[in-house]
Amino acid sequence: QVQLVESGGGLVQPGGSLTLSCTASGSIFRIYTMGWYRQAPGKQRELVAHISVSRITNYGDSVKGRFTISRDNAKYTLYLQMNSLKPEDTATYYCNTAQPYRYAWGQGTQVTVSS
Repeated sequence: QVQLVESGGGLVQPGGSLTLSCTASGSIFRIYTMGWYRQAPGKQRELVAHISVSRITNYGDSVKGRFTISRDNAKYTLYLQMNSLKPEDTATYYCNTAQPYRYAWGQGTQVTVSS
């Protein structure tokens, strides 16, 4: 079964850092642009960052300069290094391909930024 498993979330103070991981099953990981998305309570899911197969990246305006997306195709794993975290980064973080989404959504990983 093709699936995604996100991990690495947690509670962190403002200004802190976290690294999220997303492990995918299925070879489609290697051939599609992958992305991190997040959804805060009462808000729509939004794009955080994308990375293409050739590792071209793009970021949402709110995370530029603070977050870094990367991928390891050999390990079918997507990463998100998050620095200088802010309370407004609090959300559940998910990974998937770029639209149209090729995977069923995983359970996500919760990131809470609070003092």
